[in-house]
Amino acid sequence: MYKVVGVVAVPGALGLMSGAVFAAAEDKPNDTVNTDELSLYTVPQSKFRYVEPEIGHLEQGVTNLRKLAEPYTSWCQQTRHSAVEKVQGAIGKVLPKVESVSQLGNETFTFLKNPPAEFYPRAGVIGFAGILGLFFARGSRVKKLFYPTGLMAIGYSMYYPQQAAAIAKNTGESLYDFALQGYVNTEKVFKSATTPAQRKTVKKTKPEERKPEDAGLAEEAKS
Repeated sequence: MYKVVGVVAVPGALGLMSGAVFAAAEDKPNDTVNTDELSLYTVPQSKFRYVEPEIGHLEQGVTNLRKLAEPYTSWCQQTRHSAVEKVQGAIGKVLPKVESVSQLGNETFTFLKNPPAEFYPRAGVIGFAGILGLFFARGSRVKKLFYPTGLMAIGYSMYYPQQAAAIAKNTGESLYDFALQGYVNTEKVFKSATTPAQRKTVKKTKPEERKPEDAGLAEEAKS
């Protein structure tokens, strides 16, 4: 009877006992690892320190020579820079004039290449007026300057009145400005000559040049 009870009790006890059931893991591919990645085979990082080499006699001499030549090199650079600036400024001033002269020459060449129908006869008359002025102005340099110029101006104004009026206007304005500037400069020169500069001179008296009375008064003041 005891044997039957024991056989029956064992399966019941086994049913009441709880146990953990582990599921089988999925098969994963084996990952290969390099030996360098293992802590056992890692190489420790080496620390480097830069050590400046010792300066020799030649390097020291070159350094001293460079320090001595530094002011001269800087002066040469400044001089070269100023010279380049001056040249660029001169080129900037001259270049527009050269371009204007070149443009005037091109326009003149184009005009003479295809002149108007009455250009050459008028130019001949104006030139003949200048030659006639030289003929009348014999024996005087002033007449040689004014007569040909005046006759040519008269002939030019007869054929080209508008251009002559514009030239006369510009010439008159230039002469007026020149005369006004000359008058101002002359007035400044005369004023500087008539009004001399007044300078105050203070004479200092030395102790030995003082009068006896002044010396006595000074001694009384001290006492």
